Amino acid sequence: MCGHRIVTIDGPSGGGKSTVSRALAARLGFTYLDTGAMYRAVAYKCRREGVDPQDEVRLGALLGTTRIDLLPPAEGGDDVRVLLDGEEVGDLLRTPEMGLLASRVSAQPLVRRHLTRLQQQIGEAGAVVAEGRDTGTVVFPRAAWKFYLDASAEVRARRRAAQLRGKGEQVDEERLLAEIVQRDRDDRERAIAPLTVAADAVRIDSTHLPAEAVVDLMYARIRALPCAC
Repeated sequence: MCGHRIVTIDGPSGGGKSTVSRALAARLGFTYLDTGAMYRAVAYKCRREGVDPQDEVRLGALLGTTRIDLLPPAEGGDDVRVLLDGEEVGDLLRTPEMGLLASRVSAQPLVRRHLTRLQQQIGEAGAVVAEGRDTGTVVFPRAAWKFYLDASAEVRARRRAAQLRGKGEQVDEERLLAEIVQRDRDDRERAIAPLTVAADAVRIDSTHLPAEAVVDLMYARIRALPCAC
């Protein structure tokens, strides 16, 4: 089925995946699937409920009573709206702390299997731009178009700092850089679905490229290699 007309965009934290994925999905008329938001939602619930991600019994019970819905951004907003058990929690998920906790949670096989199934169900209808860390290698290995978006850790830290300051938050850039480096290490070294470049992915370094140029590159690639569905 030629990957059900699915685009995957993987890469490390702060590489611009969300901005690029949203814009590319809009240009293509596809659904935008933010898989990272789903892991952050589980991480947030673990912290709120006092569940240690390594406690498989309690973690399994938590997953069994968890519902995650991703909705389009509010008017004038950029980020997808995340409903966790009916409560909107999106703004609470997009902090460096939750990013690190999400990396820990995502290393748990129970969580990965559960969320991978949910993500694959969303992709069954096709016409999806999925972004994350294993969308092209594990979630949608037969995706029609795969990209890996990277940038230097320093540039990723500066971009993330600018995002947080835009929301009125105080930012320690040195600490943020250290957290990004740690997140990279955690994501690449975990035993389950580590962050890797899919063999058939197009790798793009956005260190010196604005988001618009990255979207243009991806869109041109997709148009040049149309899905044969």
